[in-house]
Amino acid sequence: MFELGKWTIKNNLCLAPMAGVTDSVFRRLCVDFGAGYITSEMVSCDTTLHNSQKTLSRVQRAADHLPHTVQIVGSDPHSLAEAAQYNVRNGADIIDINMGCPAKKVCNKAAGSALLSDEKLVSTILQSVVGAVTVPVTLKIRTGPSRDQRNGVTIAKIAEGAGIQALAVHGRTREDRFKGQAEYDTIAAIKQAVTIPVIANGDITTPQQAAQVLDVTGADAIMVGRAAQGRPWLFREIRTWLDHGTVMPEPTDSEVHAAVVRHVHGIHALYGEYRGVRIARKHIAWYCKHKRNSAAFREQINYVESAAQQIDMIHRFYSGDTFATAA
Repeated sequence: MFELGKWTIKNNLCLAPMAGVTDSVFRRLCVDFGAGYITSEMVSCDTTLHNSQKTLSRVQRAADHLPHTVQIVGSDPHSLAEAAQYNVRNGADIIDINMGCPAKKVCNKAAGSALLSDEKLVSTILQSVVGAVTVPVTLKIRTGPSRDQRNGVTIAKIAEGAGIQALAVHGRTREDRFKGQAEYDTIAAIKQAVTIPVIANGDITTPQQAAQVLDVTGADAIMVGRAAQGRPWLFREIRTWLDHGTVMPEPTDSEVHAAVVRHVHGIHALYGEYRGVRIARKHIAWYCKHKRNSAAFREQINYVESAAQQIDMIHRFYSGDTFATAA
């Protein structure tokens, strides 16, 4: 449990913001399976994009009983401050700044984790955004630009000094992207160096790993990202392990079936049929990738273009129908 302004975060299980994944539909599903804190997909600080359908769908509120946290990305202090103000005017309870994304299209604009190489600019950005809004501002970072320059502790101290109220740290550098294994020593050092809440992120794929990361880092919370794709019930499993030390059984096929249908229906409603059917494909693939005889189903459903047919095929698959691989 930790405080963010007027909000008490009573649950130490956080869903990582993931571009193209953590829309309001998926965030709400993860909350219902036990996540206690959620953040929107990152949105650009470019004011010309604020009213685009893509941006509006990314920042839609997911759960009224939780703070609505919107993550912004960019490299210009003034533009980021304006983006923070805009999102607060439109319902954001908390602003999160992205300095953790390693994607080339973000880093090539000197944003995301590329900012970690310029500590002076980091300080200017954080002070600008914190000074522009009255709501809490949080920060997502990596451990540094490269393995030879893990400056996460320095960045954390800068963040605390600028008024950042919580810090999420992915245990890789920008250079690592998603390669290799996350390391938690830097996160532990950051936790020791600052008094604000620290959230540990990176390679948390099982309840046991979640408990180990909390123990090793001393973090206030853990953040789950890619491991929740197609497994929103992972939060429920982690909560059960942390609270009772027991392993929760895997969800039944009927539970998974219900979750997939709910998720896909939500995607169709949020994006409309044309975009929704296409966006749903990756989620459907994540849900069933470990299920036997799913390869042919995944192949065939990727060619479906109507929402009704997509839902019908999901019902058939989870009811036991088999699908033949194309010749």
